[in-house]
Amino acid sequence: MKVFISGNIAPVGLKQLEENNISVTQWREDRQITAEELIEACKDEDALISVGPNKINAAFLEACSHLKVIALHSVGYDQVDVAAAKRLNIPIGNTPGVLSGATADTAFLLMLAVSRKAFFSHQKIIKGEWKNYEPTQELGIELNGKTLGVFGLGKIGLEMAKKCMGAYKMPVIYHNRSRNEEAEAEIGAKYVSFEELIAQSDVLSVHTALTPETKGKFTLEVFEQMKPSSIFINTARGGIHNETDLIKALDRKLIWGAGLDVTNPEPMDKSNPLLFMENAAVLPHIGSATEETRDAMAKIIVQNIVAGLKGEKLPYEVRG
Repeated sequence: MKVFISGNIAPVGLKQLEENNISVTQWREDRQITAEELIEACKDEDALISVGPNKINAAFLEACSHLKVIALHSVGYDQVDVAAAKRLNIPIGNTPGVLSGATADTAFLLMLAVSRKAFFSHQKIIKGEWKNYEPTQELGIELNGKTLGVFGLGKIGLEMAKKCMGAYKMPVIYHNRSRNEEAEAEIGAKYVSFEELIAQSDVLSVHTALTPETKGKFTLEVFEQMKPSSIFINTARGGIHNETDLIKALDRKLIWGAGLDVTNPEPMDKSNPLLFMENAAVLPHIGSATEETRDAMAKIIVQNIVAGLKGEKLPYEVRG
């Protein structure tokens, strides 16, 4: 059996594929593979490990309907036409659960960085602008006892909530499509409407999937309803916030600041105003980028690939 990998995965995954007698062909160029190249690369393969923002759309799936399984190097699957995959009987696997802690760590890091204007202050050192001690400049805000609002209280959102409660005794409110009664019982999170969430949160952390309902959810109108002292964090998908509107909101001081691990588009242009704002912190989508998490993701990917090639049910299958 043969698998094509559209990028790099942890060595433990490559070793396990070899141990299962699966032949590997891997994309090695220092750029994202194009849609046309991906179709061509998969023509003689039995499976695909999709690394990065490849569009697994109907056109790709129909051109590669011979594939026995597709394993995503992510938990998110907004780039996949799940309905088309089901119609063509191609199972899609993802990597849920194992990246929750690492991604929540990144959200927590961004919250702290924004609250103390850390990225902007670091840039001042690089530019040689750290001169005299000035006790009234670049002041941050403290987080103790502030309200954390979670938009999408799933596994990652719950981990973020636990960290904020443990470190800063932050009460937690949240908004989901449906209530998370287990999280309510575990941490005392309070379910609120979306309008209440944006009005009451001191830190609003986004952990929802990108869907037609959440795409472009955070607009200028929404930022206008948030507290001027609030922090907006997004480690989910860049398409959930309107980046132009976010820049306006920060310029007009409608909110205190924003921390992003995801942007729209990705990669972000190096001249994007968010990179130079004192109240913004931006990372290049490193949410799950730890050695431990990448190893765990690679192992799950192999489990999905092996099961799919055997015609068995995937242990981590996208339901859609």
